[in-house]
Amino acid sequence: MNRSGTSRSGTSRFPALRRAARREWGPLLTTVRTGLHDHGVRALALTLTAVALTATVQLVQNQTWGYGPVQDLGAVRAEDPLWLALLRTPLSLFVPALDLPVWGALAQILLVFGIAEVCLGRWRTLAIAYAATLAGTLYARVGIALGPEAFLGLPASDAQVVDTGPSAAVVGLAVYVCHAYRAWFTGALVVVAMVVEVLVKDNLAGREHLASIAAVLVVCAVREWLGRRRRTDGGQGLRAGGSGARSGAPPMRS
Repeated sequence: MNRSGTSRSGTSRFPALRRAARREWGPLLTTVRTGLHDHGVRALALTLTAVALTATVQLVQNQTWGYGPVQDLGAVRAEDPLWLALLRTPLSLFVPALDLPVWGALAQILLVFGIAEVCLGRWRTLAIAYAATLAGTLYARVGIALGPEAFLGLPASDAQVVDTGPSAAVVGLAVYVCHAYRAWFTGALVVVAMVVEVLVKDNLAGREHLASIAAVLVVCAVREWLGRRRRTDGGQGLRAGGSGARSGAPPMRS
């Protein structure tokens, strides 16, 4: 009796999980599978370039002759002049943090950049990654200006922290892709994980991850608003066109 009851409950449970997984990841996985099937490695050109660049920068900055040039070209600090930080920000995305294993950064880029490139396209992936990184970089300046007593403030010592690595871009891309493909549970999980990171270890990197998420959520909200506006305008155009066709008059323009 118990075995049959367990079997029935198990068989009823797993299809529900499969349906939930299909709803959450089905459209995303279908897009990735189709993109890789149709275009092969070319679908990951940006991702593979980013992985190669990050690995190369890691090798160079660990050489006695390479550390200085990498810092000069890609190390961002909040104490730097803004114009210099903006010049260094694009390369800083591909400069792995020296206190973290490089394989972590490479795995993040390969997985998240790869999915984003196939699903969003090369240029949108690059734009979202840069916007997320830039949001974190600019937040550091605002937080330090506010001071540690303020709600979103940071201590003055954070101005000297070297701010590099792909993590802010990875987090931002993950949230954007989840929103675009309606993977709500996964997107919420990413956001909760970043909040827990700050609660457990409150540092500049964790705060910048939240700033990146906030910036990407604003982009997503604007995208939704524009989409609704286009649908509304399109619906009005169809209704106007339909009435015009019945009456023999040309469709009205708003």
